[in-house]
Amino acid sequence: MNQAGHQPDHPLERMVFFSDAVFAIAITLLIIEVHPPHLPYGSPWQDYVDALVQLLPNFIGFFVSFFVIGAFWAGHHRAFGLAGHYSDALIGPNLALLCAIVFLPFSTAFMSANAGMLVPSVVYAVTLIVSGLLSLRLTRLATMTGVVREDVPRVDIALARNRSLGVVLGALLSLAIAFVDARFSQAGLLTIPLFQAVSRRIVRHRFEPGRSGRATATVTAEGGGHPRV
Repeated sequence: MNQAGHQPDHPLERMVFFSDAVFAIAITLLIIEVHPPHLPYGSPWQDYVDALVQLLPNFIGFFVSFFVIGAFWAGHHRAFGLAGHYSDALIGPNLALLCAIVFLPFSTAFMSANAGMLVPSVVYAVTLIVSGLLSLRLTRLATMTGVVREDVPRVDIALARNRSLGVVLGALLSLAIAFVDARFSQAGLLTIPLFQAVSRRIVRHRFEPGRSGRATATVTAEGGGHPRV
């Protein structure tokens, strides 16, 4: 790594470029699953409106998943923005997260085509939970000793590590709601920004003046050992 310019190792850059491409493809596939209605030529405008209304679950699924995938990409971008060294330990967890992300367009389409049904809602929520847990694991590896840049403040490491927790908690709430009434399961996902805000507030509180020494020691201990680089 170039300490002056904070340039990451070349293999690390290749991993990030590959990951960005997969995120971009997955987020594009979301709209491909929303098929435009085809009506006979000369159909009254009311029929077009009705056809668009029928697609409302698809549009909701698209926008929800678009911002969910965007949140995962932002977390991935933030974590690897703190990394400066390559490690073979990153490859498997990174591919596992990308696999879950690529699966999201299917689970979105499945839920949108069967709005209000239990099984599709559960499949979607479980996909988000698995993706969130994989993201948490990858972020921890990307910010552990031996991979993270030496100049990164501990508070930035803690914030990055907790970023995906809000998605997991929101998806868990969505899963619980699905078993009560699947029609409202996506309402639980609206709490994701709230959980993320609370998580950031807790982390920043830990690193307030007077508590920074204890918080630094905690993050260092959680960082684990040195991975193979």
